[in-house]
Amino acid sequence: MPSIAAVSKIELPHKITQQEVKEQAHIMFSKDFPQTNRLIFAFDNTEIITRNFCKPLSFYTSTTTFEERNNEYISTALEYSVQAIEDVVKKAGISKDDITDILFVSTTGLATPSMDALIINKLRLNPHVRRMPLWGLGCAGGVSGMAKASAVAKADPNAIVLLVAVELCSLTLIKNDYSKSNFIGSSLFSDGIAACIIKGDNFGVDEAVTFFDASSKLYYDSLEVMGWEFQDTGFKVLFSKDIPTFINEHVLEDITGFLSKHNLQLSDIKNFIFHPGGKKVLDAYTDALAVGNDFLQKTREVMNDNGNMSSVTVLYVLEKFLEQGYEDGYGLMMAMGPGFSSEMVLLKMKNN
Repeated sequence: MPSIAAVSKIELPHKITQQEVKEQAHIMFSKDFPQTNRLIFAFDNTEIITRNFCKPLSFYTSTTTFEERNNEYISTALEYSVQAIEDVVKKAGISKDDITDILFVSTTGLATPSMDALIINKLRLNPHVRRMPLWGLGCAGGVSGMAKASAVAKADPNAIVLLVAVELCSLTLIKNDYSKSNFIGSSLFSDGIAACIIKGDNFGVDEAVTFFDASSKLYYDSLEVMGWEFQDTGFKVLFSKDIPTFINEHVLEDITGFLSKHNLQLSDIKNFIFHPGGKKVLDAYTDALAVGNDFLQKTREVMNDNGNMSSVTVLYVLEKFLEQGYEDGYGLMMAMGPGFSSEMVLLKMKNN
């Protein structure tokens, strides 16, 4: 089966405390958003301590156009993607010339030619690398990207697949959008970049983490739960307070149904590699699954240290497991995103 050879993440240069962001948000919103004083405590309830930002806080207080922010997305995404790729190639013990496929995941900026083409050009990767840009999967994109990268590696045992995920959520902030969703979004979302190497069977026989299976689900009639509304000013964030309710109603059945296909139970999962949508989302997972102990500890730590980096966040969680250790047995990656949808990847994890 395909294996995960290495994961790298980027520590962006402008890590900002949640308290600093809260103070700045109060200044920006209070004049034109009457609910500011009532909702400002949302910043405290997130359990986020620091946020990963690609720009200094002063950048977000200035007036910028959608074009300017998107140009920043392209240049920043390219710069830090290259750094993450160079690091993950070194970790995996391969040459960049060995890469056969590249999947690029993002939902927070636009580029045509797509970012994978820019990366190939910048790094002078093999010009015959097979490309797959994945856009619009939101928070579910990291898990979906892992599933698709593993499917490519499963189909071609000689494949060495590069998965890159970039989310620069802070660059989507519309300064003059005085809506509740934009205000709450400003308390949660941040920036992240991660890269992974997934190997086909002819290369990965000795790797400790192997792909086992994946599952996708789209929930009918839930399109309004999460997404973007595209305006002249940029990407306006849309998300519903019903997300924790969705988790409580569906996640246990979805996971147990997926595992039962392999004669597994929830108790067989030793490593929970979940996307942290926010404190309420993590509390909903805890209540719905009732696994015991703090089975989402590493997920919480990533959220505390970085904020919600959309699709990238779950890859930071995976990196933490690989760096800090995991239990022998099965691992489950999971995230939910626009659609409304869920994505799962089942891994086998062993300590060599």
